Amino acid sequence: MYKSIIFDIGGVMVDFDPKAYLVDRLCSAEMEEKVYDLTFGSEEWKKLDAGLISRFEGNATMLKNAQAAGCEFEVQGVLDDWTHILRPRHRMIELVRRLKNHGYCVYYLSNIPEDILELLTARGVLDQFDGGVASCEVHINKPDARIYQALLDKYSLKADECVFIDDNLANVQAAFALGFAGIQMKESVGTLVRSLATCNVTLR
Repeated sequence: MYKSIIFDIGGVMVDFDPKAYLVDRLCSAEMEEKVYDLTFGSEEWKKLDAGLISRFEGNATMLKNAQAAGCEFEVQGVLDDWTHILRPRHRMIELVRRLKNHGYCVYYLSNIPEDILELLTARGVLDQFDGGVASCEVHINKPDARIYQALLDKYSLKADECVFIDDNLANVQAAFALGFAGIQMKESVGTLVRSLATCNVTLR
C-alpha cells in the first residue's frame, strides 16, 4: 500500500522545457545546441543544482565559456530571461492538494538551485507539500541514489510505500531500482492520474 507520493518540481509542478524555450528564442538549430550546452546542459548548471556554486559564480563561468565560443550575447540573454518559463502548473498543485486531502503524504524531490527554490517557494508552488529534499540542500543531484535515500531518511519513509513522479526517465529508473514505484510524467495530468490509479492511488 502506497502512503507517500513524491513529485519532481521542474517539468512536473512547473513548466520547464529549456530546449523548447531555446527553439523559440534562437530559431537556429546550431545556435540552440551551442547555447544549451553552455547553459542548461553545462557542468555549471549541475553545480548550481547541487548548491556547489552561487548563481553569480555559475553565470560568470557560463558567460566566460560563451565568450570563448563566440555566443556571449545569446547566452547573456538566456541567463537574464529564462526564469519566466517556470510557470506553475495549477492542475498539478490541485492534484497535490487532493492527494493530501485523501490521506496521502506528499513530498518533493528536485534538482534545483537555491535561488529557484526560494523563487518557487515565494510563489506558493510548494505550499501544499508536507516537505521535501532539494539537491541544493544536500549537494547531490538525481539520479544519484543518495538523494533518494536522503528523503527516505529525513521523513522515515519506506521506498516500497512511495510513488515517485518525474519527467526524466533516468530519475524514475533510479527510484525504481531503490524500491519506489516510478511514474514518468507526460504532458497530461489526466494521464498521470490514470497511472496513479494503476498503483491503487485513487482520488475517489
